[in-house]
Amino acid sequence: MEILNALLQGFATAGTPVNLLWALVGCTIGTAVGVLPGIGPATAVAMLLPITLQVDPTASMIFFAGIYYGAMYGGSTTSILLNTPGEAGSMVTAMEGNKMARSGRAGAALATAAIGSFVAGTIATVLVTFCAPLVAKYAVLLGPPEYFMLMVLAFCTVTAVLGKSTVRGLTALFIGLAMGLVGIDQITGQARYTAGMPEMMDGLEVVLIAVGLFAVAECLYAVLFEGRVKESQNKLTRVHMTKAEWRRSWPAWLRATFIGFPFGTIPAGGSEIPTFLSYATEKKLSRHKEEFGSSGAIEGVAGPEAANNAAITATLIPLLTLGIPTSNTAAILLGAFQNYGIQPGPQLFDSNAALVWALIASLYIGNVMLLILNLPLVGFWVKLLKVPKPQLYAGILIFATVGVYGMRQSAFDLVLLYAIGVLGVVMRRFDFPTAPVVVGMILGPLAEAQLRNALSIGEGHWGVLVQRPGSATLLALVVAVLVLPRFLAWRRRTKSGPRTPAPIPHG
Repeated sequence: MEILNALLQGFATAGTPVNLLWALVGCTIGTAVGVLPGIGPATAVAMLLPITLQVDPTASMIFFAGIYYGAMYGGSTTSILLNTPGEAGSMVTAMEGNKMARSGRAGAALATAAIGSFVAGTIATVLVTFCAPLVAKYAVLLGPPEYFMLMVLAFCTVTAVLGKSTVRGLTALFIGLAMGLVGIDQITGQARYTAGMPEMMDGLEVVLIAVGLFAVAECLYAVLFEGRVKESQNKLTRVHMTKAEWRRSWPAWLRATFIGFPFGTIPAGGSEIPTFLSYATEKKLSRHKEEFGSSGAIEGVAGPEAANNAAITATLIPLLTLGIPTSNTAAILLGAFQNYGIQPGPQLFDSNAALVWALIASLYIGNVMLLILNLPLVGFWVKLLKVPKPQLYAGILIFATVGVYGMRQSAFDLVLLYAIGVLGVVMRRFDFPTAPVVVGMILGPLAEAQLRNALSIGEGHWGVLVQRPGSATLLALVVAVLVLPRFLAWRRRTKSGPRTPAPIPHG
């Protein structure tokens, strides 16, 4: 009853005309961002962070959540009609959705994607409503040693999941940790790594780094390296499903929701793995296996889209209760919270209960808005694909530049913005993930503070990190995350054995 009362108060806050307007604008922008290939929700949120600095924190978070969810809905449109996923989580949708579109069933594919996203998003939001307070209740019991080890676990899992290579992920993480050290030391009050520049005394702005790494780097990379690809668009048919398609879709939506949700809640989450798992499950269970890979099976669209949305919704649990982001956009959202002086974590449900419950309530409202925006207006969103790329990227650059300059009216910030943008281009070119940089920059100073507190509790002895059961368990998990994948890979190699060379024929 306590949770339901808090949720009703959240609906009262989220249901005010101003907050409803922010939710609608966020959902609309998010859908547009999802439809446009190459511009993900992380880029959009990073670009809009400076603009929303003067907005009320609750309205701002509702706005960003709308962008996040809208992009997940909109990404399926380009996957189905153009075979060009707008988001990584929409890659699997493109496999069957585009084949359905080519066989004249684009409308059914778009309908099952939109309704599946709504069903999965709503169920996942109900689970977040009841699970998040429970996690926060037990997370409050964590002391400095446990919290430090939890952040080390987050560093290890995020770098392993968000990058194709652990070494590249760790390199990106250490760049972020180094950026987080710039400025005034929290305890001694000494300036660190400022190179004698007074502008660096306050530290590097998270918003500036996020805009540079995501928005500016995205535009510069597109200009420098992306070729001009001729895109062929499939014909859009009426958005509806037959009774048979409804019967085949709804079990896939439910199965995929419960496949996707757990992956969003763990620090090693992400939407790519559950979408592939859901696709494999539907292919195995389907009575129409012959449609997979040929004319397109509707289960192959319904399942992955629902799994994608459930996983994205579940990322709010570790973000709000532990302050751990499990995706690019969640890392930027963590920066947005800190921008308002709010630290996500176990105390958030007590210190900022009104904001948290308004945000959760806005997810229910946003899901309904997105269903209305995506089904009847799909023809309008498809027209966005005609926007020329040069004008689109030029507009993003102007928006990002004006937004960052507006924060402190500093020319130094603009130079730093484009320097970080060039760093982002280099990282993308050589396949280094950018999200660990933001994670390291945000969580690094917090981890440092928790480590110092832990050492002061242990009177300078490092053994304090393994003496308590909670921190020892988390340390064991860190070792497992780093060692287990390599051990399993080594086992696979030894089982397969060395390859015997083919005999050389005589004569």
